[in-house]
Amino acid sequence: MKKEQDRADGTKLERKEYEKELRKLQAELCHLQAWVKHKGLRIMVVFEGRDGAGKGGTIRAITERVSPRVFRTVALPAPTDREKTQMYIQRYMAYFPAAGEIIIFDRSWYNRAGVEHVMGFCTREQYEGFLEHAPIAEGYFTRAGIILVKYWLEVSNKEQERRFEARVEDPLRQWKLSPMDLPSRKKWYEYSRARDRMLKATDTKHAPWYIVRSDDKKRARLNCISHLLSLIPYKKLPREKIEIPKRSHKHKYDDEATLKGRRFIPEPY
Repeated sequence: MKKEQDRADGTKLERKEYEKELRKLQAELCHLQAWVKHKGLRIMVVFEGRDGAGKGGTIRAITERVSPRVFRTVALPAPTDREKTQMYIQRYMAYFPAAGEIIIFDRSWYNRAGVEHVMGFCTREQYEGFLEHAPIAEGYFTRAGIILVKYWLEVSNKEQERRFEARVEDPLRQWKLSPMDLPSRKKWYEYSRARDRMLKATDTKHAPWYIVRSDDKKRARLNCISHLLSLIPYKKLPREKIEIPKRSHKHKYDDEATLKGRRFIPEPY
């Protein structure tokens, strides 16, 4: 299998270097987390992009070392019959952040501007209405104090094909092949036009789109985290000195003996 595409200038980011830089950035995300809780900030980060662009891996890199109670990932399935009768953005609003939370949408209300439009899951009227009303709705969100960050991960035609082929061959990746993935290959240019129209209609001053080149997954993750940290001013808060208390011997008994005869799992490793 061909290795992931290297940088255009031919240099390759070695895993050791990548992990070193990622750890530094993840430490900063922990400082951001403390600041968000301290200030009661409300932040939403939207990740969109073509299938196979690396959204999931980027989100995992962001959330790997932080608290899931602060950094919450939302990846909604297809709407239910009941949700289809609701106002379109209604089911997403149920997951909007409270004070001290960062909500990450792994795909969002922008499904309507992408897959729903290209695959014919919504009407033309619904599509046009979304493009008109989304910037207005996002204006309400930001004026209410929510910090909204929108990322579009851009993968090339050649690299997307390589990643799809890897999913077919690797049983650990086959679950990533959704019913929408293969049609997205056939409709590459339809998705390109939908992307262009979406960016033109919804790239606003109060909620701009940021494009992440994602052919090189490692660099894309580092660049995205670095950019996210740059968008939200934060300070490193002082931490109280922590001392681990000594175990009390009051009520002491043999608490290992009481486990004898219980069902322990086999230990083949």
